Amino acid sequence: MQIWNPWHGCRKISPGCKNCYVYRRDESIGKDASHVEKTVNFDLPLKRNRNREYKLLPEDGVVYACMTSDFFLEEADSWRQDCWDMIKERKDLEFIIITKRIERFMDCIPADWGMGYDNVTVCCTCENQERADGRMPVFLSLPIKRKQVICEPMLEKIDLSPYLMGQIDFVICGGESGKNARLCDYDWILDMRRQCIGHNVAFHFKQTGAVFKKDGKIYRIERKYQIGQAAKAGIDFVPEGYVPVHRSRPVYTQMEFMLTGQEKREQKGCFQELFDRLAQSEFRSRFHLSEKDREYVLAKGMGVIRSHAEDFVSKRLSAAHPDKDGKQTPMRGHPVFLAQHATATCCRGCIEKWHKIPQGIELDAGQQEYLVDVMMEWIKRQMDGTGKAKNACKL
Repeated sequence: MQIWNPWHGCRKISPGCKNCYVYRRDESIGKDASHVEKTVNFDLPLKRNRNREYKLLPEDGVVYACMTSDFFLEEADSWRQDCWDMIKERKDLEFIIITKRIERFMDCIPADWGMGYDNVTVCCTCENQERADGRMPVFLSLPIKRKQVICEPMLEKIDLSPYLMGQIDFVICGGESGKNARLCDYDWILDMRRQCIGHNVAFHFKQTGAVFKKDGKIYRIERKYQIGQAAKAGIDFVPEGYVPVHRSRPVYTQMEFMLTGQEKREQKGCFQELFDRLAQSEFRSRFHLSEKDREYVLAKGMGVIRSHAEDFVSKRLSAAHPDKDGKQTPMRGHPVFLAQHATATCCRGCIEKWHKIPQGIELDAGQQEYLVDVMMEWIKRQMDGTGKAKNACKL
């Protein structure tokens, strides 16, 4: 999975926007998320590295466009054609566009769109029945080769069955995150799954959300567990012969693309591969938790340490051009600082080199979560001793 944000900022237009994660994150760093502007990563699909190779490669997964905005936002009308041109030029990449503005689609497509570009999938969001009934008839009338639906945050029971007869090949459901998250009922998720199975449409339960109701009980679920708990439910449905968006991958990969955070990395074994590479670095291998650091972690608890890591990432690394980048992480003074240097999450240059997250873009929520997960995994290994094991990463 790759992220391409050609512009940043959006306007709230429907109930699903109420607790938008982009607004939450921007507010935490004193930024106005309603201000729309091009990013320095506008031309990311065409950017190349020092070896003149494209930075975005097909083997790295599908490209999600405008995850901190909306591709069909009015303020971006003058920039969009350049994006279509890049999408057309990079026929080797698969692009996914998620929108709450499907009614603007015909006013925003390029002249040669025809029945759609082969490498573009459009996802229409439907967070409640009103939005489903308003958007889906429009969506189904449009010339798009690959159509998907995202019910996230799912705010009530939604009947999509009238719209699942032929064109929609994938439905994703999930609850809402954040401190002001609204309730998501597991019965709504199961009902949507039944609808999808009945119409032979692929289904994925992405995340529980922070406030989750099941069997009459309401659970408060921490952000780090929401995706994992949804995956453990084991209710995803893949029709026989289903072909994922990324055509060079196995059939099950479409579900993997919608997973983020710790659960995905555990499934794919990404941590061990990363730590094996880091172990080969003489500099990265120099860092260890001292006895004093270990006592600090034990005294505070991993939850508090994680909150510190999240704060450091948000304030010191998330901006497109962080203040004093390369010097913002001390070599000592906190277990997280040591973890950052040990795992190459200390500055944007190291993050690009080791984790393939480009410089010059604002880190979205998923990218920030990934970096925190990497740091916490290193700390965990240091605390239980596996970081020093003979056949483990020498961190």
